[in-house]
Amino acid sequence: MQEENKAAANGCGKIRSGAQNGAALLALMEKTGYSMVQQNGQRKFGGPPPGWEGPPPPRGCEVFVGKIPRDMYEDELVPVFERAGKIYELRLMMEFSGKFIGVCVSLDNCRLFIGAIPKDKKKEEILNEMKKVTEGVVDVIVYPNATDKTKNRGFAFVEYESHRAAAMARRRLIPGTFQPWGHTIQVDWADPEKVVDEETMQRVKVLYVRNLMISTTEDKIKAEFNKFKPGVVERVKKLRDYAFVHFFHREDAVAAMSIMNGKCIDGASIEVTLAKPVNKESSWKQHFNGQISPSSENLLGFPNKEDGTQKSLGKPASLSVRLNGQHSPGPPEVERSTYHIFPGIKLTPISMYSLKLSHFSSAVMHLDYFCHKNSWAPPEYCLYSTTSQDGKILLVYKVLISSIADDSQSYFMPEKLCTTVEDAKELAAQFTLLHL
Repeated sequence: MQEENKAAANGCGKIRSGAQNGAALLALMEKTGYSMVQQNGQRKFGGPPPGWEGPPPPRGCEVFVGKIPRDMYEDELVPVFERAGKIYELRLMMEFSGKFIGVCVSLDNCRLFIGAIPKDKKKEEILNEMKKVTEGVVDVIVYPNATDKTKNRGFAFVEYESHRAAAMARRRLIPGTFQPWGHTIQVDWADPEKVVDEETMQRVKVLYVRNLMISTTEDKIKAEFNKFKPGVVERVKKLRDYAFVHFFHREDAVAAMSIMNGKCIDGASIEVTLAKPVNKESSWKQHFNGQISPSSENLLGFPNKEDGTQKSLGKPASLSVRLNGQHSPGPPEVERSTYHIFPGIKLTPISMYSLKLSHFSSAVMHLDYFCHKNSWAPPEYCLYSTTSQDGKILLVYKVLISSIADDSQSYFMPEKLCTTVEDAKELAAQFTLLHL
């Protein structure tokens, strides 16, 4: 008791019984008129508050608060948060860490990625199947196969009415007990869509066109988009089944988007939207939270943090070992093992771009993935050679990265030479990732 009194006197702690907590929360509900329910490991205060009329607040109105002390409850939290404005809803998790709190904008993700879907299933079938086992389904986004438009790509995105509905659906689907059409599906959060400020989007004069036929040419796309007003298209850049159509003037791009969205080109119904410009400041280091090991920086000739000197590349033989994933930039490496394929194991074709970064161990694959995620053109590698004093052929790659959306190009080439093509390409990719 003496210690408890000392803590209370110092203002550095408090101890309340269960009855005291209950009384404090009841007093809060009586004072505010808000309801409070506990479910799924969290306690919800409000949502909606008393007298609320109309729909819930739009997306972007929620913040996440972490590291709340274990002994702090709604009766103390609500007055603090009410200083910022009227509370619509407060959800308090049942596990806390202590220390100083942290506040950031909540990632209000309402979309799940569903992989390993049979490719012969249509949008309506997938939508109905998801509605059978999850609540709050708003829409299902399914993309046609690049080579066969009668099939899907083996994955879909399921849009839910709220982040909570999506989280509950993910929790229900993840254990693997739900097997639609006899298939074990993959479930994860979909990558959040890039958010570009309205002022920037008002200047965009490039259209993003998806669901094209592989055989459709850039000339054909340009001709189709020029039909409504001849000569408005500056140029077209196509990659596989999607393309970027550049216009001379924004007003023509906006008009073309309205007219061409849903039209058929070579038998494929296309989708047309404004292209989202890439923020060049979102560099490789920022994208992967700066998880670049000191050994990788030394490998590329960065100053050594201890002695301020530059380390040499070393023998080419050691390069492939050091670049073999463990010391490459990016997230920690995934377990690298091999497993037997036993009879009866079902293998499902998937796109490499539906995987996570941790599945790639080489810088070459990381760079390809990074360019795809940013809607850039695939990296182009140009090989150069020279001869050393002892007659060895030494190699280096120059890498070209093109941002199709804003028509910019960047070249990257390390200042180190290698004796094998594989090492030279890996080094060039790593150098590029570090300098994007």
